[in-house]
Formats: sequence, structure tokens, C-alpha cells
Amino acid sequence: MAIQKPSHTFTKIHLKALHTKSLYILFILSFTVFINTFSFAQELPKKNGTIPVEQLKDSATIAIDTIIKPPINSKEIDSTKKDSVKQKGLLEGTVKYKASDYVSLSQKKKKIYLYNEAEVLYQDMEIRAGVIVIDYSKNLVYAGRLKDSTGYSQRPVFTQGENVIEPDSIVFNTETKKALVFNSRTEQQGFKVYSPLTKKENDSVYFMKNGRFTTAEDEDDPEYQFVTTKMKMVPNKKVVVGPTYMEIYGIPTPIALPFAFFPMTQTQTSGIIFPTFGEDSNKGYNLQNGGYYFAINDYLDLAVLGDYYTNGSYGLRIENNYAVRYKFRGNLSFRYENLLNQERGFPDFSQSTIYNLRWSHSQDTKASPNSRFSASVNLGSSSYFQESINQSNQSNFLNNTLASSVSYSKTFSGEPQVNLSLTATHSQNTNTGDINLTLPTMQASMGRIYPFAPKTGTKQGAIDNINFQVTSRAEYRIETNDSIFGKAEMFDDAITGMKHSIPLTTNFKVFDYFSVSASANLEESWTLETVKKFYDQTLEEVVSIDQSGFDRFLTYNVGASIGTTIYGMYDLENEEKTAKVKAIRHVMRPSLSYSISPAFDQYYETYDVIDADGTTSDQVEYTRFENSLYGSPGNNYSSSIGMTLGNNLEAKIRAKDSTNTEPEKITILNNLNFSTAYDIAADSLQWSPLRVSGGTQILNNKMSINFGMTLNPYALDSNNSVVNTFNINNGGSLFRLTSANVSMSYTLSNESFSGEASSEKEASAKESARSGGRTDDLFGRSEDYADKRLSDREAGDEKEENNEFYNYKMPWSLRLAYSANYTNTKRDNTISSNSLMFSGDVDISPKWSLGASSGYDFLNKGFTYTQLRFERDLLSWRMNFSWIPFSDRTSWNFFIGIKSNLLKDLKYDKRKQADQQVGN
Repeated sequence: MAIQKPSHTFTKIHLKALHTKSLYILFILSFTVFINTFSFAQELPKKNGTIPVEQLKDSATIAIDTIIKPPINSKEIDSTKKDSVKQKGLLEGTVKYKASDYVSLSQKKKKIYLYNEAEVLYQDMEIRAGVIVIDYSKNLVYAGRLKDSTGYSQRPVFTQGENVIEPDSIVFNTETKKALVFNSRTEQQGFKVYSPLTKKENDSVYFMKNGRFTTAEDEDDPEYQFVTTKMKMVPNKKVVVGPTYMEIYGIPTPIALPFAFFPMTQTQTSGIIFPTFGEDSNKGYNLQNGGYYFAINDYLDLAVLGDYYTNGSYGLRIENNYAVRYKFRGNLSFRYENLLNQERGFPDFSQSTIYNLRWSHSQDTKASPNSRFSASVNLGSSSYFQESINQSNQSNFLNNTLASSVSYSKTFSGEPQVNLSLTATHSQNTNTGDINLTLPTMQASMGRIYPFAPKTGTKQGAIDNINFQVTSRAEYRIETNDSIFGKAEMFDDAITGMKHSIPLTTNFKVFDYFSVSASANLEESWTLETVKKFYDQTLEEVVSIDQSGFDRFLTYNVGASIGTTIYGMYDLENEEKTAKVKAIRHVMRPSLSYSISPAFDQYYETYDVIDADGTTSDQVEYTRFENSLYGSPGNNYSSSIGMTLGNNLEAKIRAKDSTNTEPEKITILNNLNFSTAYDIAADSLQWSPLRVSGGTQILNNKMSINFGMTLNPYALDSNNSVVNTFNINNGGSLFRLTSANVSMSYTLSNESFSGEASSEKEASAKESARSGGRTDDLFGRSEDYADKRLSDREAGDEKEENNEFYNYKMPWSLRLAYSANYTNTKRDNTISSNSLMFSGDVDISPKWSLGASSGYDFLNKGFTYTQLRFERDLLSWRMNFSWIPFSDRTSWNFFIGIKSNLLKDLKYDKRKQADQQVGN
């Protein structure tokens, strides 16, 4: 049975006049009607098979008397079994139908005709079309288009459950649920399929002949499509196709496959990840990013990827994501690469092994209010981001530090409250390879206790506000190098220590305007290793002996501070009320502090340095705690006065909007701070250098400016050493500028002037953040070769007023960063650094995007690390190109591929890899 249009002859056979004079025609039709009365639209279900009883013929013969009659079957037959009420009807459900123009019912033909905007509802099936014919005698529904002077309209829409098909015509059997569909169009998760002839086997299986499928937006004129001879589709599960080839704008290409399988499930499914093919000048041909994806469960997955190069290099990567709603989520990544450059036996052959481990874990705040576990790990080979060949780490390889932290904290409720935390940290300098570890750091603290506070009411006065708390901190610290990391030698120089502190503080007000605070701090440090020193006259050197065993030292200090806040308002308004600047508000926060730190001479010892003739030439003082984890106790008495002054400047200006009667408030200086100190107990150089720092934001808060300087009041001698003479008394200025720095950052885009919020998304920012790099593109964008989609922008993001070929709004963005440092400690008078970095992107059309990241070093007079990039949105495809034109990482990468995740393996990738700098 096939689907036919209402205009076809098949649907009009019974409308033709019958010649009853032809007896043979009448006989044939009567016979057909008789047969159709007892026929069904599909085969009857087969009866259950039974095993026939084997009949054995008895050899004995019995003479039957003619008087004896055969027994009568007395078994009763239930007449209700033949009751017409119990018989199953032709339709299992109620058929609902309607149409705009008319609904015609033919009792003789047992058909219902629906015309114009026809609609039929039967169980979970729904058909909307221009013309629908219901043949309830055969359980068939015919649906087709409506033909008018302009062509065809009201194409049928067949819906069953979540599956939607839009054919030209359809024949559906309401009993068997089977259907024949002509010129069907359907979509599954962005996968658009067209087939001239489709057979719907049941609710979940479709067989298609000479089908075409694509992910293009325009179904009628797709920029690309795949043509196949046969196809099987199981909605929301899979699509299996036979011999297939690709067409681009209707032109066949040599890209062909003997068969293909496309999973369509909406849940996670395990499967093979196909690798990409490439070639490297130093390592030969390669397969990259091939492996397997394990969909373990709804909370956990795992991807195992690998690379192989014909010269013997290989790489392995493990990517894992996990999440439990309202509890925690995280991801784990491990990368390992064994790199061989050139061929073995040649002079330029080199080999290196690099790895990188990243782990991020965050706990939901609702999971446990009294405990929390978090992790942010980024450790590995110091040269990983410089040597890795599977990804281009533009924003990461310039990062000089890798840092990690894993922490657990627990709060014990009560009075007082107790907090306990365990933290393991890692800090790694990628230039030197030095690594600092704490495995772990334990910190315990007790909540503040106010022993003299009233049980009810507020705390007032110095006595009521006296409080103290107890804190303890223990560490196991390791200082090692990348070369021995993970080996037993890294624990040789590990040190352990513990420190207890009890801060006692109070605060109160005097004269209603001055805030006074006083504090005393008691600290005790424990150590398991001390040092003993003496001078060996024979060796003529100082000998240090490490001593194991518990030891401790106690220190304390006291201090007090007083501060206030002064507000000043300078009214600049004139009589006409036309002044642009209405007023300037100045806020000053002066503070004066005093601290005393005694000398702890009891912890210091001396040894004599003896000359060859046996006389003592020098006496050296030392402390046995000089190598302890928390430093050594001070042996100099300090009585210091500290002075700070904080400033804030704001202005009220006339509003730009004339209808706004209230002035606008702008910030002139966010902060301008001055600080210095005077040591009363010092015998010289009593004044500390004056430190000045400040910052502000201008250009509608788009530009941030921060600056700082150090001013020394003392002069230098001829040897450039600081002497106890004020610089002004030595013929100079009041202060001598010893150092200064300034940094500025500027972010601007076309939306800055329109008042619209920026919606730009940086796909590479997540990768950069996980690796500890910059996320502002000033060092370039990171690109993972496993997924080349640098931009998250999808089709349709452009606004409707933008023309396809001309985007007169031309979105753009610009990011600038400038920094300079000046040094004049010993009359060197040099600028140690002076550079400008910039990164920008511009959409020259809705489909074209250009970008660049670079900078200029004014000190060395040259451009810094530079990356140029452009991207072309090809509707269903995406093309991008990135180029590093100079530096020792000169390289380029070209990519073109399909956007859809279903077909993202259909891509072309070509790149020139940078020459690897393999460490020794």
C-alpha cells in the first residue's frame, strides 16, 4: 500500500460510474466486496502452536451393535462468548476530526472526507493537512496537500508522540500503526532528514529510501547535504545509513562512506572518539585525539584520548567530569606526553617526558553548612605548556607560576565555636623549576570570647570589648625542584613546625569621633629541628650541626592605634545654578599607631672566630631557631610609631540629562594613601620610607589606573649606601624617589556607547583559567586541538537589522594594559619595565571576525608575543585561522569543520607546529 494524493487515480476508482449491464464486472466487484468483508488491513496474529496428540490405532476390533447409539456431546457452550457486546471494534479509540471548509461522510463507501485545514486526532497520533480521507472500513487515513492556483499548500504534518514528520502525502493504518510517507521531512536534535519514500514500521522505526540529511538551516537549499540509498532511523536513539556521499550546493564530492552510524540519544552514551590525521616536520605523520568516551552513569563520565606519531612519540590524556546535584561538582584532567624530536642516532635527537594534572572540585553551599571541601590543582612539568604539541597554549605558556590548593574545613558548633581546616598547597616556578609544598597545613581556631561582656545588651567601653581567641597552625613544608619531584629525595629537606597565638584586643571610642583599638599578641613556635654552630679552627670555617628534637620559643608584642574620619565638602555652585561641577567631597582617614616589640636575647648564643695565631678575631651571634619554619625571634628592641592617611575624592556634576534635577556623582580618586613609621628605639635611620599608593577609574569606569611610589628621606653617600643624613640636608630634595610603578587597564567596545550589556563569551577563557593563564586574550587565545571552535557565537546571534553582507553596527572590542616600573635605589635611575599590551576583535560583517593580541616593549623596542586570528561563519560550517608570525613559537593553524556536534568529526585541520624548545 502506498500514499497517494487525492487527485491520483487510485483514490478515484470508486467514484467512476459502474456499467451494471456488464455482468462480469458486477460479479467481480461483488466478489471483492465479499472478500473485503472478512479481510483485515494487516495479517492476523498467528495462533499459538500446539503439539498434536499422536493417534494410535488399536488393533483390537469391537463389534458395535446397531442398537447402540453414539454418545451425545453434553458439554455446555457459553453463549456469552458470541455476544456482540464482547466483540472488539474496528477502532480501539475515538477518532476526532474537523475541517474548515467541509466534512463529508459517505456511509456507502464508509469514508469521511475533510477539506481545508483538516485535522484528525486518534490516540497519540495527530495529522494536520489540506485534505484528509478517513476510510474506517479499512482503518486507513489518507492525507495530502491542498492544490490551488499558486501551487500546493498545507503540507501534512504527522505527529506521533514527540516525532514530527512533514511529508507531501501520507497513508496511515490506525490499527497496525504502519504508514507510507512521501517526501517526508523530519528533524532530530538538529539532524534534518528528507526522504522521497518512507515506511513507518512502528512507533520507533522508520525505513527511508534515497534519503538526504544535513544540519543546515535552509532545508530547501542547504549548503551541504549527505545523500544515501537507504536509511534506518529510530527517533531519539540512532540513525543508520548505507552507502553515502556528500554534496556541496548540489555538487557531488568524492567524500563518501560505505555506511555510517549516528547516535541520537538524549542521554550520555559510550562510544568511540575518532582521531584526526596530521603531519609534523619533526615527528612525522600522526593520529591525534582518538580514544573512547565512557558514559559511566548520570553523575560520572570518562574520556580516554591518545596521540601517536610515526617517529615514536605518543601522548595520553584522561578527561573526567562528575557532578551530584546539590552536593558537589568537579573535573579531572591528566595529560602525559613522551616527545621524540628527529630520529634516534642523529646529533639533533632529543627526548622529553612532560605531564600535567588539573583537578577542580567545588561543593554546593547547601550540601553541608558545617563542613566544606574544595580543590584547585594545577601541577606538572615546568616545561609542559612550552613543549606540549597537542594544544596551543598562547595564554598559558607565558605564565610563570603553577599553583594548587586542596582544602577541607569543619566547624564545630558550640560556645565557643571551633574551626578546623586542613590545606595542601603547591606553588611552582616554571622558569626555575622550584616547587614549594605544604602537605598539609592544619589550622585550628576558637571563636572570640568576650569575658567581660554583659549577658544582655550591647558591649560598651574598653572593658566590655576585651576579647581573645586561640589559634594554632601546623605545617609540613617541602622545598624541592621539578627534577626530583615525586621522588624520595624531595623529602630530605622537609621541615615541620607549629605555632600557637593568642591575640587579645579591645576597641572603644573617645570624644565621640576617635576610634581607639589596643592589642597584645602572644605567640609560641614549636620546632623539631634546631642548629648548633661553632668555629672549627682546623678547617677555618663555621660548622653547623642539625639537631633533632623538640624545642620552642615564645614571643609577644603590644600595640595601639587611634583613628578618625574627616569629611570635607567644597561647594562650587554659582548663583545661576549653571556650574558644571557642583561640589567636591573629600574624605580623609588619618590613623596613628604605636607598637612595641621587645628583644628576645635569651634565645641567642655566640661563637668565637679564632685566627691562626690563636687570638679571637670576632664574636658572632646566632640563634638555634634560625632554620625553623616560622622564622627566628627578634633580638632588636623596637618602639615604633606608625602614621597613615587615606584619602578619597568625589565630585558632583551637572547631569547630562536635562530632565534630571539631581546631580551625578563621579569618583576622582578611589584612594590615595600615605604611610610611614618612626622607630623611637633605633639609633639611626629612625624614619621609614614614605610609601604612596593610589588608584582611580576614569572614562565611565572603563579605564583603571593604579600607581605607587617609595620616597626615602635619607641621603646616599659616595658608595650609594644610605646614611643617617636627611636628603634635604645633603643638598637634595625633601624626599628621594627610590621606586615607582604605574599600571593601567582599559576595556572598550561598541556596546560601551550604546549602554547595552556585553554578551560576548570567550570559549578559551575556561581553558585558560583552569591552566592558571590570563583570560583577557592579552597573551592570545588558547586553542585545544581536540575542539577547534574558538567562538561560542552561534548562527542567529546577529540582530535582525544587520544585513547578511553588510553589518553597519560592526561589533568590536578592545582591551589595553600598560605597566611601567622605575628604580632608583642606588642612583641607578633606570626604567626596569615599560610595555603596552593590547587585544582586540572586530566583526567586519555578520560572518567575518578579525582579532589580534600583541604588545610593544618600549624598553627593548620590539613587539611582544603576537597572535593574529580570523574566523568565518559558513552557516553550518565554521572556518578559523590563527597565526603567530614571529618569536620562537612561530606557527599557524587552519581549521574548517561542521558546527553540529553530530557531525563535528567531519573537518579539515592543517597546521605548522612551532619548533619545540626541549629542556635539558
